[in-house]
Amino acid sequence: MRWTFGVAPLPQGLTVASLIRTVTGLVLSLERPHAAVERLIDALRSAEAELGRLVSRDPTPRIGRAAASDGRIYLDHSRDIGSFNPCFPTYQIRVDGDRAVGTVRFPIVYEGPPGVVHGGFLALFFDSIVQHHNCDLGLAGKTTSLGVTYRRPTPMLAELQFEVERSVEERKITSVARLLADGVVLCDALVSAVAGNRDQLPEVSPRRAEA
Repeated sequence: MRWTFGVAPLPQGLTVASLIRTVTGLVLSLERPHAAVERLIDALRSAEAELGRLVSRDPTPRIGRAAASDGRIYLDHSRDIGSFNPCFPTYQIRVDGDRAVGTVRFPIVYEGPPGVVHGGFLALFFDSIVQHHNCDLGLAGKTTSLGVTYRRPTPMLAELQFEVERSVEERKITSVARLLADGVVLCDALVSAVAGNRDQLPEVSPRRAEA
């Protein structure tokens, strides 16, 4: 049984995340200021003001003891976080038991050195795919350690491959993940997690009807 914890994102949120990620990359690539960016800034400021009046002023997520509070809704972070949060990378993954494989392409927003993915985003990527793998298999939990070895620069805008292999011993989940370009390992990660108990997960507040 797949592991989930939280509420599914709104369809509009999926569209906004993709657009923000792409448009930010375009703005970062501009040679000089442009009127289109000024219009974008005005539209974003207007949206910020309007949306700010619609959401809760309490940033505490509505889970556990705060489930009945006036806090904000909590979205499911078990998998595909990049689909609704542009700060996270997106990827394609196929899970086959204790092994998973997939592909990823890092756009300009994740650049560090010229033409190369920032190492911090690679660590975030590894944590995301390992969590996705664990959650799809129904046994997941909090990350306790994550170590990344950077072997070669990871290129931007290239179709890359990854693979994950995991083992479980009592409550400890250990995953080894690798990121490759045409069979050449660019970096790898060793990720440890402690398995949680699904029955002990705190309550998550559903979306609320309009007043």
